[in-house]
Amino acid sequence: MSAPPPAPKLPVSLAANPRLSSWVRFSGEGRVAISPGKVEIGQGIVTALAQIAADELDVAIGRIEMIRASTATSPNEGVTSGSLSVQQSGRALRHACAEVRQRFLAAASDRLGVEASLLAVDDGTISGPGNVRTSYWELAGDVSLDHDATVGAAAKSAGARSVAGHSIQRIDIPDKVFARPRFIQDQAPPGLVHGRVLRPKISGAKLIALDEAATRAVSGLIAVVRDGGFAGVVADSEAAAEAALKALRKGAAWSAGEPLPDESDLAGFLRSQPVEPTVIDTRTAATTGKAALTLRRQYTRPYIAHGSIAPSCAMAQWDGGRVHVWTHSQGVYLLRADLAIVLRLPDENIVVEHMEGAGCYGHNAADDVALDAALLARGAGGRPVRVLWSRHDEMSHAPFGAAMAIEIEADLDAGNEIIGWRHAIWSNGHVARPGRAAQPALLAASEIANPHPRMISTNPPAANGGGGDRNSVPLYDFPAWTITSHRLLTMPVRTSALRTLGAQGNVFAIESLLDEIAVLRGEDSIAFRLRHLRDERAREVIRAAARRAAWKPERRSGIGHGIGFARYKNTGAYCAAIAEVEGTNDIRVRRLTLAVDVGEAINPDGVVNQIEGGAIQATSWALKERVRFDRTRVTSTSWTDYPVLTFSEVPAVDVEIIQRPEVEPVGAGEAAHGPVTAAIANAVHDCLGVRVRDLPITRDKIIAAMELAT
Repeated sequence: MSAPPPAPKLPVSLAANPRLSSWVRFSGEGRVAISPGKVEIGQGIVTALAQIAADELDVAIGRIEMIRASTATSPNEGVTSGSLSVQQSGRALRHACAEVRQRFLAAASDRLGVEASLLAVDDGTISGPGNVRTSYWELAGDVSLDHDATVGAAAKSAGARSVAGHSIQRIDIPDKVFARPRFIQDQAPPGLVHGRVLRPKISGAKLIALDEAATRAVSGLIAVVRDGGFAGVVADSEAAAEAALKALRKGAAWSAGEPLPDESDLAGFLRSQPVEPTVIDTRTAATTGKAALTLRRQYTRPYIAHGSIAPSCAMAQWDGGRVHVWTHSQGVYLLRADLAIVLRLPDENIVVEHMEGAGCYGHNAADDVALDAALLARGAGGRPVRVLWSRHDEMSHAPFGAAMAIEIEADLDAGNEIIGWRHAIWSNGHVARPGRAAQPALLAASEIANPHPRMISTNPPAANGGGGDRNSVPLYDFPAWTITSHRLLTMPVRTSALRTLGAQGNVFAIESLLDEIAVLRGEDSIAFRLRHLRDERAREVIRAAARRAAWKPERRSGIGHGIGFARYKNTGAYCAAIAEVEGTNDIRVRRLTLAVDVGEAINPDGVVNQIEGGAIQATSWALKERVRFDRTRVTSTSWTDYPVLTFSEVPAVDVEIIQRPEVEPVGAGEAAHGPVTAAIANAVHDCLGVRVRDLPITRDKIIAAMELAT
């Protein structure tokens, strides 16, 4: 006897925030306010969510006003990360709007005396037989949305949607194109004053003495704020704040710092530290064959900076015992939780409101600067304080993406077929976001008079995509494997969530070794992958990318081609990438061809935008980016010392979407990074005949690989 079907459930975000009025409100001006808990960080999410709401409510998208996330009014959707916004917020909003529409149709039926099934909605106007009509706005006073969502509401079928699935102009772009002040860095509310924070140049140094006399003589100074080892200034202009900070630095005395690892041997450092080992996954073969050859390869990636276009910024304003914080944090509720601990305030005395930041993704310094602003605003006499970090502070004190050392052993039989696979990772944890622990994760929390210990980064559970182990379990059908993660219990270099967490490193390693085995076998790299994949959606993105790139073109001197594939987190978007590189002088990526399957693509242009952006960022990671440091301090504190891909180096990027409107949507923002990194590395081998296993792939790394091969 078959088991009964599972009981229907609300989408996760809606179950956590079931009150319909927290998601949808109608105003008297023919507008609809949509209030998600996810935030816009350049991924186009406000547009995709507006499309979903417009479809389910049957209103023109121009009527929809997307409300910025705030702890005062918005549903608590945790953090905007992991390519989960459409998946979580989109599903919740689709269900909530479907139920709102259903409630209004029931009210219209009562008012008009017409069966609800005979009524239709067109741009918010509800009409029925006999030309009877009303609207959402006429009924808004009669229909209360202060009710919890129920499982009974049914969203439209894919075929009935008229907005989702189409490329709509992004809502946030006009302000950015026409230089209207949308970013927090550009805000100037009445009475605004400016803050700067004093931080050490030496890693781990503590402020032990401070002579404030010269600082207090600076014209325009409003206050010097000190709380233990935390110190900063508030002034009436940015110039005055900079001058006051310069004077304050001259009067500061610091303790000795803490030693940093040997940058030239990151793998040795990572593998020598105390760790917490975890077996992520195992598979046992039905029959155990004898290995004729075992390939053992180590792959590394360095610490990577977020490198946000503008340094992190926040504003804060005190009103008695209450504080309002404006931030480009990706998690306003989580930030509020940490602020409450540090400021010793109840949650209800803190409002954290999101504003877009100029170039922000992952756990950069957005949360840190928010606490800085709240602490400095105590000395501003009730005026709003804006704190803007310097580029130097951003590149030396913000969390970095964790360095990784990955060792893979592949057992091959006499025919060079894979019969065993062992994958081990050594890395710091990849998450130290605020609001996740009893102790705060914010930088200034470890500097104040009663300091909190610095949080050692952890990894999300594998069920949530993992951290250092993300994408380490092969999607390929190998007969046996063991996947192990070693999380470091020390953290001399501060790490937290960078886009994709450990997925970029793991996909680079897996796909590089697969390519090496295919070459060893004399088998086409794409054919080899397809032969080891059962998932038809995975096979289709690889075939689509191959068709679009005309794999494999005739060999030309100095030109190489490579393939990379992954399904993000093994549960999200499928992406295949083919790279064409030129290796006559430095490595230059000429072209990237990608195919992606995100299920239902709500805004196809937005999906392409995200895949293009991820591909270009991955190219920069693969060829250029690494945090530099000596044994005492981070030295890559400017764009000169931390080069990123320039406009003239950006490859042509061609993206094909495999649209599946019947499949629930997933995010695209982090799907391309691993496949593109791997594709570039494999193309370099195709071009030059050497394997570079240590990122970034620079001229020095290529020369070292050539010397090792001879």
